[in-house]
Amino acid sequence: MKAMILCAGRGERMRPLSDTIPKPLLEVHGKALLVWHLERLAASGFKEIVINIAHLGYKISEAIGNGSQYGLKITYSDESKEGALESAGGIKKALPLLGDKTFLVVNGDVFCDYAFDADFDLGDNLAHLILVPNPEHNRDGDFGLKESLILNDSSTKYTFSGIGYYSPKLFKDLKYGKSALAPLLKDAIKKYRVSGELFKKIWHDIGTPQRLENINR
Repeated sequence: MKAMILCAGRGERMRPLSDTIPKPLLEVHGKALLVWHLERLAASGFKEIVINIAHLGYKISEAIGNGSQYGLKITYSDESKEGALESAGGIKKALPLLGDKTFLVVNGDVFCDYAFDADFDLGDNLAHLILVPNPEHNRDGDFGLKESLILNDSSTKYTFSGIGYYSPKLFKDLKYGKSALAPLLKDAIKKYRVSGELFKKIWHDIGTPQRLENINR
């Protein structure tokens, strides 16, 4: 299975740090967020990684290179000309690099100890989302979970972690261009084609300088 790490975002909430450093290269305990992901992916059996880049993207490719130092083959999907295509748009552009089988997508600005599964089987579903207990900045959550089925409406909602397994079919009819992931997921959820699980171990959304400072403490 291939994996994609989303690294093209501008990181407005992380300013002024993100004015000079792309958010995935910000460090947690002396190591870039992106490197934490790459090492965990390699340890989990992944071999080929796609990274989308836009804002200060050249700094990411310069720092990470072709991935050989991590035992990986890294390919870059450059969105600099488009100015970042958002999550679904970025995945759509990268589909030729990801192939026609299930792939993993991870947000480049999260820190976690989730065990990535290079052999995950989606079955007939279009996606499988990893949910987490709601952090302070997202108390209302995003999706419900009934057994292993993701719901749009529920009395209890959890936060989408930014980690998911996807079928290329989910993006088949999506037009090229800027596009958010949530509407696409919600439509598939209505059709009962999205499964999920609740992950309760280490997970942090490093979205602001304060959160970065907190985790480094």
